[in-house]
Amino acid sequence: MILTILAATPIVGALLLVVLPRTDVAKYAALGVSLITLALSCVMMAKYDIEGTGYQLVEKHEWIKPFGAWYSLGVNGIGVTLILLTTILTPIVILAAFGDRLPSDKDYNAYFAWMLGLEGLAIGVFAATDVFLFYVLFEATLIPLYFLIGTFGGRNRSYAAVKFLIYNLVGGLLMLAAIVGLYVVSSRDGNPTFLLDELQNVSMSTNTERLLFLGFFIAFAIKAPLWPLHTWLPDAAASGTPATAVFMVSVIDKIGTFGMIRFCLGLFPGASDWASPVVITLAVISILYGALLAVGQDDIRRLIAFTSVSHFGFIVLGIFVFTHTAMAGSTLYMFNHGLSTAALFLVTGMMIARRGSARISDFGGVQKIAPILAGIFLVAGLSSLSLPGLAPFISEFMVLAGTFQRSVWAASFAVLGMVLSALYILIMYQRTMTGPLREDNRGVHELNPREIAALSPAIVLIIGLGFFPQPLLNVINPAVTEVISHVGVGDPQPKTPADVGNSKIEGAHE
Repeated sequence: MILTILAATPIVGALLLVVLPRTDVAKYAALGVSLITLALSCVMMAKYDIEGTGYQLVEKHEWIKPFGAWYSLGVNGIGVTLILLTTILTPIVILAAFGDRLPSDKDYNAYFAWMLGLEGLAIGVFAATDVFLFYVLFEATLIPLYFLIGTFGGRNRSYAAVKFLIYNLVGGLLMLAAIVGLYVVSSRDGNPTFLLDELQNVSMSTNTERLLFLGFFIAFAIKAPLWPLHTWLPDAAASGTPATAVFMVSVIDKIGTFGMIRFCLGLFPGASDWASPVVITLAVISILYGALLAVGQDDIRRLIAFTSVSHFGFIVLGIFVFTHTAMAGSTLYMFNHGLSTAALFLVTGMMIARRGSARISDFGGVQKIAPILAGIFLVAGLSSLSLPGLAPFISEFMVLAGTFQRSVWAASFAVLGMVLSALYILIMYQRTMTGPLREDNRGVHELNPREIAALSPAIVLIIGLGFFPQPLLNVINPAVTEVISHVGVGDPQPKTPADVGNSKIEGAHE
């Protein structure tokens, strides 16, 4: 029952916030509920056997009997890692959001209630092992995000919220069509089902598998987001509050890459292998395109959004090269990217709120009057560019190392993305933090104790996992091994000198 309790706790907390008096109590109640959820996730981790295979902590109850839908939950090393990320980030975001300026003080109850509801739905998505249940929760996450962007965002919030909703609804409709197709295919055997473990054994023709794969993949590529389906993200990130941007990019967008592993590779291994050259190409384009556009941004929030397009390119690349090292690196990257992007969005959001502008060109010399803010900004920025010693470095290195095993050209272009990341992060830091202090920036005061307390856990984890990522890898590796085995594409064997000599002889004979 731990997964149900874990998902239900923040949702119940959200409902309680709705009926609480419109006072500051709502903030502290939301923080308390998020901390209880974090404690429950620690209980989940204690119950999880890191050496076990398959889904653990399984719950299964008949839900909609006429067409075989089940309330079925379970986690493997990938799902449990992302649930842990969600429960770690939520109290950080809520504490940081105490100082957010909203249209009215009466809105704080709804603001924090939507956050808690989103946390509960995300946990349910990462735990669902029934495809229909997954779809319902997948679509339900759109509701809190739509209101967080459209109600509490800044300029252009209505446009950004509608664009976000349209893109993701289109993806959801394509997935729904594929789910109906799966149901029809499974009913041919006389046992229609939506359960993931049963659907993995359903036989289907090659063309059917490929069509169904595309329905799922496009929905996940929009959510991730992957080029060219990414255009909703910069608008939503720039219009939402920093807390909304963190939930969207660090948690909810991970559903896309998580779904690619659990459903695209799990249900359609042959089609995944068939599509991998195209997906790898799109991932490489995302890496370079996102990085190049980030370099040219003057809006800090849009710059961070485009960096995430580039980072998601790395994650998708690691998934679809089908090597153990790359896929483990991708899963670790999901966790590490969540931490680094959360720290970057939150600290820049605090800086933007003080200055009243998100334009890089409006800043300058901030480190002279706010050294702690500048220091946290620097660590978060260096983490985003994958500096050795910080958490994203080892995950990005693993993705590249695993990609070189399969595709030298893809890995070579991806390395260029790393070079560009250093360019856009260091330029942003230099233009905002160094140089003479501009008169307009004298109001950018230092971080207060609450803000430091909110950001510190993310910074500690970024540094800690940078030096010692093994605890997370121990959880991730068994699940990755199982996925790679299911797809049936093993790691390529390194060529020996004898192999190279034989290939030359064969080529000469031809």
